[in-house]
Amino acid sequence: MFKKILVANRGEIACRVMRTAKKMGIATVAVYSDADARAPHVRMADEAVRLGPAPAAESYLRADLILLAAKETGADAIHPGYGFLSERESFAKACAEAGIAFVGPPPGAIAAMGDKIESKKLAKQAGVNVVPGFVGEIEDTEHAVRIAGEIGYPVMMKASAGGGGKGMRLAYSERDVREGFEATKREGLASFGDDRVFIEKFIESPRHIEIQVLGDQHGNIVYLNERECSIQRRHQKVVEEAPSPFVTPEMRKAMGEQAVALARAVGYYSAGTVELIVSGADKTGQGFYFLEMNTRLQVEHPVTEAITGLDLVEQMIRVAAGEKLAFTQEEVKLDGWAIENRVYAEDPYRGFLPSTGRLMRYRSPSPSGEGLGWGRVSPRPSYGLESLHPNPSSQEEGLKRAGYVRVDDGVTEGSEISMFYDPMIAKLITWAPTRNEAADLQVQALDRFRIDGIGHNIDFLSAIMQHPRFRSGELTTGFIAEEYPEGFHGAPADEALVRRLAAVAVVLDLARTGRAAEISGQLGAPVPLSTARAVRIGEHRFDVTVDGCETGLLVNLSSNEPPLEVSGHWRLGDPQFVARIDGIAFATAVDRTRIGWKLTAHGAAHRVEVLPLHVAQYRDHMIEKVPPDMSRFLLAPMPGLLTRLHVQPGDKVEAGQALAVVEAMKMENILRAERTGTVKKAHFAAGDSLVVDAAILEFE
Repeated sequence: MFKKILVANRGEIACRVMRTAKKMGIATVAVYSDADARAPHVRMADEAVRLGPAPAAESYLRADLILLAAKETGADAIHPGYGFLSERESFAKACAEAGIAFVGPPPGAIAAMGDKIESKKLAKQAGVNVVPGFVGEIEDTEHAVRIAGEIGYPVMMKASAGGGGKGMRLAYSERDVREGFEATKREGLASFGDDRVFIEKFIESPRHIEIQVLGDQHGNIVYLNERECSIQRRHQKVVEEAPSPFVTPEMRKAMGEQAVALARAVGYYSAGTVELIVSGADKTGQGFYFLEMNTRLQVEHPVTEAITGLDLVEQMIRVAAGEKLAFTQEEVKLDGWAIENRVYAEDPYRGFLPSTGRLMRYRSPSPSGEGLGWGRVSPRPSYGLESLHPNPSSQEEGLKRAGYVRVDDGVTEGSEISMFYDPMIAKLITWAPTRNEAADLQVQALDRFRIDGIGHNIDFLSAIMQHPRFRSGELTTGFIAEEYPEGFHGAPADEALVRRLAAVAVVLDLARTGRAAEISGQLGAPVPLSTARAVRIGEHRFDVTVDGCETGLLVNLSSNEPPLEVSGHWRLGDPQFVARIDGIAFATAVDRTRIGWKLTAHGAAHRVEVLPLHVAQYRDHMIEKVPPDMSRFLLAPMPGLLTRLHVQPGDKVEAGQALAVVEAMKMENILRAERTGTVKKAHFAAGDSLVVDAAILEFE
């Protein structure tokens, strides 16, 4: 076995690999850029080596510097994580030439599967179902238009070396092809150094399902069930789960066997993923097609670990060290249900604008990464949300009933979310015996996050977990676009949630007034518990009184419902309130407002006003501040570079017309006119850097 592994990555995946290495008694080496000098993965490692400046091209993508770091520290293996150099054939070869083990597949398999055009040819030869399309060289835009017409719209244009949602365009018409083909080529060149593009049929009602494969260097290959990754935004996965609510045992077997056949055809070993597009309209279970093979560990690997009990990083390390797989296909488990949500630095209330900056406050539902590295037969770990476990007769039995929560992250309070790297803050994974229980755990765990300083998508993820369509399992890759066509405005709150929030607000207000009473000169005496208050939440209005009880407080709301019993501890200034309401665990983020509180829970922020009854009657006469009208401006939806401006002052534009192109995180974003109008003034020119909400154009 290896004595020292260098992890050629950063963030949560670097931390995750190091935890398993430490469990195995293997020393670790971190590499870092100037932007990550104080990052958790650097502090976690036994040794750390600086690579260079913040841009990845000058640090994490410098294979020569990484190999030099491995030699200088005496590392006998390199784990690439995912992204960066993980799928570079040249890097795997360079490791071999330097006498350092590459914890991943052989270079030949990386090369064969890294080229989407060639991989489809190989898949077809191996007997794998492939999507109808054109897999040859496309000469230019006119050639692309002809091909798309022959295949039949809609079609998908993809960069041959693409991945992670970059270099992909969906075209419903010839106009879409003409507008998007060159942009796809440029994105492929900018992100992957390859501007080749292929075109294939877009499958209607598509589901994205992938098969996890694992092979050793002795010819043994197994599949570890499937993952459903259909909930995506701009082809970037947001939610993953295992198993899929759509896949039958027969379908699982057919998919798995084809995935193994493809892996065997390219001499594959280590962990890898065969991605499939599945027609949700095909009820026969035969409508699945090969998309691509990712020759690396996937972001969503924890859900497979959860249902199989396998530590995939440990398996990769053992395979790289020459060990045989210790189990057969028949021994692969499928136990319970697991869901993973990706917590991103983006603002769903503002069109998912990327957000960068410092994490002024960061709390997660459980200690970072605790519980990683369980074995195949070990009991699952428990951390966070202990109060959810219903007084089990034994810890193991309690976990089996109630499930568990896992957080993979690589940040801490004070960390910088940089423009140079992926905007993921953390991954939240829940496991439970059933799918609905795993989703319920997600909602409760998401409420335990507290992130300040940057925008984040916690509310959006919670809304998805509660959405009736998600609960039904009727998923497609168009889920987000179809269910949130007008954007995201928060999850709806039912009556039960509104009552709980009202009760929490009153308890918070009691703490505030009690603290004020302790300060000399502010209040003559503490306010009695029974003092009546008025609580407003949106359209809801309650007259509330509070009484003490043996375990906490009884909050009486002006309704036909019985009072709510609230037990918990909260101190003025604490950013979260965690309690049990009528015996059920409940958590909400807490922010003080002028006359009440902003409470964020279950996928939305709710402004709650708490007023004395004699003041509440005047509340309706207060003047509300109206935000300025910005409808005459084309605003930058994200920070980035203005690469093209298609119009000039005086030009008349039509709704849907392309006005400008903003490049952000190596992706080109076309900004279109929302309505007919005339350009009055251009405030920026091509080549200018933009901040969020910068007024690019002004209209008459």
